[in-house]
Amino acid sequence: MKQIPSPSPRRFHSCLPVLGAILLAGQSLRAEVKMPAIFGDHMVLQQGTSAPVWGWAAPGEKVTVTLAGQTQSATADAGGKWRVDLDPIPANGQLLQMMVTGGNSLRFLDVLAGEVWLCSGQSNMAVPMAGTYDAKTDLPQAGDPQLRLFVVKNKTALKPETDVAGGKWVLCTPDTVRGFSAVGYFFGRDLRRSLNRPVGLIGSYQGATPAQAWTPLDALAAEPGLKKAYWESFTQLCANLEVVKATHDQWLAAGGADYKAALVKFNMAAFQAQQKGLPAPVRPQPPAAPEPPRPDDPQLPSVLFNAMIAPLIPYAIRGAIWYQGESNAGRRGEYQVLLPTLITGWRERWGRGDFPFLIVQLPNYREPAKLPSEGGWPHVREAQLKALALPNTGLAVTIDLGEAGNLHPGNKTPVGGRLALAARSVAYGEKIVASGPLYDAMKIENGKVRLTFRQRGGGLKLGAPPAGTGIPRRDAGVEPTGFAIAGADKKWAWAKARIDGDAVVVWSNEVPNPVAVRYGWADNPPCNLYNQDGLPASPFRTDDWGL
Repeated sequence: MKQIPSPSPRRFHSCLPVLGAILLAGQSLRAEVKMPAIFGDHMVLQQGTSAPVWGWAAPGEKVTVTLAGQTQSATADAGGKWRVDLDPIPANGQLLQMMVTGGNSLRFLDVLAGEVWLCSGQSNMAVPMAGTYDAKTDLPQAGDPQLRLFVVKNKTALKPETDVAGGKWVLCTPDTVRGFSAVGYFFGRDLRRSLNRPVGLIGSYQGATPAQAWTPLDALAAEPGLKKAYWESFTQLCANLEVVKATHDQWLAAGGADYKAALVKFNMAAFQAQQKGLPAPVRPQPPAAPEPPRPDDPQLPSVLFNAMIAPLIPYAIRGAIWYQGESNAGRRGEYQVLLPTLITGWRERWGRGDFPFLIVQLPNYREPAKLPSEGGWPHVREAQLKALALPNTGLAVTIDLGEAGNLHPGNKTPVGGRLALAARSVAYGEKIVASGPLYDAMKIENGKVRLTFRQRGGGLKLGAPPAGTGIPRRDAGVEPTGFAIAGADKKWAWAKARIDGDAVVVWSNEVPNPVAVRYGWADNPPCNLYNQDGLPASPFRTDDWGL
């Protein structure tokens, strides 16, 4: 952002006689026009729709915005806030300049109109390009002046804030994308290739954070179960901030600070050892007393929404991609309420209707399943699948892209690619196969179960994960795996299965009278059902036991 200089407050102190003369002449000085950090040189504005532009000025001050041949004005309200909504701008790759003029003038250079997407979630969205298996080959090829990046700095807030803690728009180069979300980059890169339009990616993510931290507080309060779980404790914390802070300070002084510093070093060393294939270092031992709550804890309800999402609203976006859920795997069934609450909460506050919201379903993780099992991750995957009941949602199934001992699998290229397929279908209306097979219905036939699917593409097939650096090659096998079957006694057994046209037939000699089937229902299940487009089937179950 280039600003045309105006007198600063410090310079006024040395010019008091002049100032007095101006005031006596009946004129008044205007407050400096300011704007949120999301506006800057190299920014991308969402094409084809009205684009809000807003900021602050002196109450009653007129502010004028000029861009792409249009001029719009607004008057700052009693609180100094102003906003204009620019008419839709076409995406033609042309570099634009935006002028904002009030008591001073702001000039934004190298502006593009294109597709703006918000990339959010926890650590698997935050894994940077430098941390992927193919970084050495991908990074040198990552330069694209019509792909722009903005990273929101990590911060928490107890109430919604009006601006992010920092960040600026940059052109995508091998250097600037090194620390940017790998999933976000590969998503944006594939969109650029398919749409041939400028793309702007806003990265707002933080590792080890739960969905409730990204959800508006009043949205949590509106759901009875979530209100009891999160809203009540959060409001109590806010009412006792001094006591909470003092208690946490005591814990830090008693050894907590040393432990947290050692943990940061451990995490860095563990990541580097993993990348080099070396043994993990010894994890530091925590203090005897667990860490008490602290006001800036990113685990608290709504605090990341307040500091890292709310300040972006109402910046015009096409949609959002979301990779999160690992931190919510311990509360079975809750994510089925929490995730839709987050999605609708964002949409309502943005005021742009049901904008596309694309979800990465959790991949396989931990030790491979030897028996039909439960685990926390299948329930999160189920919640992510059921979120497709909301309008304009999409799912990138990644059950084949995980690694048993690695919470942050390094092959992010197909994750971004599958999200881009979902975007092309949900956001841009392309008639393509955008996901793997999705369970549709079951029918019991002579002791066997026939399962039918949506998103079959050219048909069902056996498949294997895409090959890639650092990933052991697996073959497709000779029969479908990962299916379990149960009778009315709810005792599960691995099932035999075969593909029969557009259906899968499942049976087991141990279960002569089946009533339910599960597929991929484990933290790390043996799955090999794909469609002809090479996309894996989502894990599912036909029962509702165990909620």
